[in-house]
Amino acid sequence: MAKHNLLGKKGEDLAADFLQKNSYTIIARNFVYQKAEVDIIARTDKELIAVEVKTRSTPDFGDPQEFVKKKQIQQLLKAVNHFAEEHELNLEVRFDILAIIKNKSGTRVEHLKDAFYYF
Repeated sequence: MAKHNLLGKKGEDLAADFLQKNSYTIIARNFVYQKAEVDIIARTDKELIAVEVKTRSTPDFGDPQEFVKKKQIQQLLKAVNHFAEEHELNLEVRFDILAIIKNKSGTRVEHLKDAFYYF
């Protein structure tokens, strides 16, 4: 596996651990629908949360959350809508980003709730 793929996988594992420690229930990882992949789908009692995980080894080229583009957001919307319908979930939906910087200096996790809106 390429080095950047390993970093991404580690980031998703860190994100899942972070969410679980903060009382989220992980109900799917790497959910694929058409051309979209949702890194983590989690829930609370009242919300379904689609989480995009962005992991970088350095913030030198911009914060990880800056790399979520409009086209990707549109695809995420379709995928999460399909997931909710398929599993008959009648919950409010929220889109979060977990921005992770992981390098020799340590690990920084930033949880951006309601990172983007869908209407």
